[in-house]
Amino acid sequence: MLRIITLIWIVFSVNAQAQDYVRSHAIAMHGAPQYSADFEHFAYVNPNAPKQGDVTFASIGTFDTFNGFVVKGTPAAGVGLVYDSLMTSNSDEPFTYYGLLAQTIDLANDNTWVRFNLHPDAKFQDGMPVTAQDVEFSFNTLLENGTPFYRSYYGGISSIEVESDRSIRFNFENGDNRELPLILGQLLILPKHFWQERDFTKADLTIPMGSGAYTLKSFDAGRSVTYELDPNYWGAKLPVNLGQNNIKTLNYEYYLDSSVALEAFKAGRIDFRLENSSKNWATAYTGPQFEDGRVIREEIANLNPQGMQGYVFNTRKDKFSDIRVREAISLLFDFEWTNDQLFYGAYKRTNSFFAASELASSGLPEGRELKLLEAYQDQLPEQLFTQPFEVNRTSGDGTIRKEMREALRLFKEAGWALDKGKLLNAEGEQFEIEFLIRDKSSERIVLPFTRNLQKVGIKTEVRLVDISQFINRIQSYDFDMMTYVFAQSNSPGNEQREFWGSLVADKPGSRNLIGIKSPVVDALIEELIHSDDREQLVQATRALDRVLLWGHYVVPQFHLNTWRVAYWGKLKRPENSAKYNIELNSWWVE
Repeated sequence: MLRIITLIWIVFSVNAQAQDYVRSHAIAMHGAPQYSADFEHFAYVNPNAPKQGDVTFASIGTFDTFNGFVVKGTPAAGVGLVYDSLMTSNSDEPFTYYGLLAQTIDLANDNTWVRFNLHPDAKFQDGMPVTAQDVEFSFNTLLENGTPFYRSYYGGISSIEVESDRSIRFNFENGDNRELPLILGQLLILPKHFWQERDFTKADLTIPMGSGAYTLKSFDAGRSVTYELDPNYWGAKLPVNLGQNNIKTLNYEYYLDSSVALEAFKAGRIDFRLENSSKNWATAYTGPQFEDGRVIREEIANLNPQGMQGYVFNTRKDKFSDIRVREAISLLFDFEWTNDQLFYGAYKRTNSFFAASELASSGLPEGRELKLLEAYQDQLPEQLFTQPFEVNRTSGDGTIRKEMREALRLFKEAGWALDKGKLLNAEGEQFEIEFLIRDKSSERIVLPFTRNLQKVGIKTEVRLVDISQFINRIQSYDFDMMTYVFAQSNSPGNEQREFWGSLVADKPGSRNLIGIKSPVVDALIEELIHSDDREQLVQATRALDRVLLWGHYVVPQFHLNTWRVAYWGKLKRPENSAKYNIELNSWWVE
């Protein structure tokens, strides 16, 4: 009888445990994954694409390391191709991840833990199997020695349990963060046996090894790097990879600036170009190679949130600590004239940190967004509740007298006054701004802005530096103002701590370049991260967006809802375009 009772208890215990989680091939942030477990391939690929040929891309500047995980050094372009992650995204869904190294994923019903069950065929490029110990090593190594981003991104994980060689469980501090299982799926896996005899903290040219589709074939330090498709890639036939990784050899050639790279493209030395300059797009793509169809120009719809591109204030500098100063400077950016004269009217003015998406705030706050903001009403500007945030709009004729008068009024309130053509503080010091740029083509955009600043007595300088110095200076927050893009996804989450969180504001290498230290911003980030459903996420994001806008932390610039691409005819792309990514990985050479 005792044995029967024991067996019954064991069966009951196993069944009870089985009810604690759901095993799946994919995880969606909200709702269900688009594809079932038996899907064949993503809709935006050509499953019959040949695997052949070589393609050359252009990169700007230089590189001095293949370790893109640490703060030091400038990593080589394309080095992420060497690694596989636990899961991979579908670029037709806002935030859904499908198993890659992880064959299946067990997610606790109360969202307090996730287990990754590794694919039995997963192996590194040297033939060694990918194990749970490698996953544990990767996670711990990145948290201990990687950039500050990892500590913010993977915050909320309390412990790790290696349950077997093929199974690893991550336990969470609580079940409030629905995003944690998905962002853990993004973890790139390092081979423990490779790194345990090497110094991971060094930013050098150690040839990396991973489990990805490409291996690093050759390089010329600082000038070029070549990757080759691994003929023994373990995951080539997985549904998430079918129709992808089609190009046999990928080359990245480095150029001093984008204008030289453009000429190299036109001469046929570069095969693909994503064009960011409206002037180039309107005037530079001419010649027989374009007329006879050897080079193809296309504008591909971009359904992504456009995020925020703007002139970033370094609020760690005392001169930018006053919100009135930041607002005054913002008034002197003449987007309408700039768009007409420099960009051929191609761009839209950015008016949100989540532009071109349902996540962007607009009008006056209402409903759940208003309720969230009212909890911090005494810490927020009164105007946030009484008037919509609007970027200034000029006549576009280059005359900004009204904006100058308002800017000078705000400067005066903040303790700066115009005296004999100079904007001075009480100590007689002139207001000075250095704009940090890394590409000479950026000068034509920033110089009209600096001329407007000079009209109100601000001394300006545009400082052009090489890419290595640029990276070093922004990582150490050694700048006044610069252009930066805060890219966003359709499902924002933990990365918002890294963008705006107080805890990383003074940590070198974080993406809180502005230096924001706001209890309200911190609280709204947590509301966003712990949203239970899509509607709560949208409302919390709108509230965060509104607070950031009224903080005047950046001078908003502009955005475009298409990718402007040009490529030589040997490159082919699938008939169906992905919704949220250009997905070059699915192109092929014919």
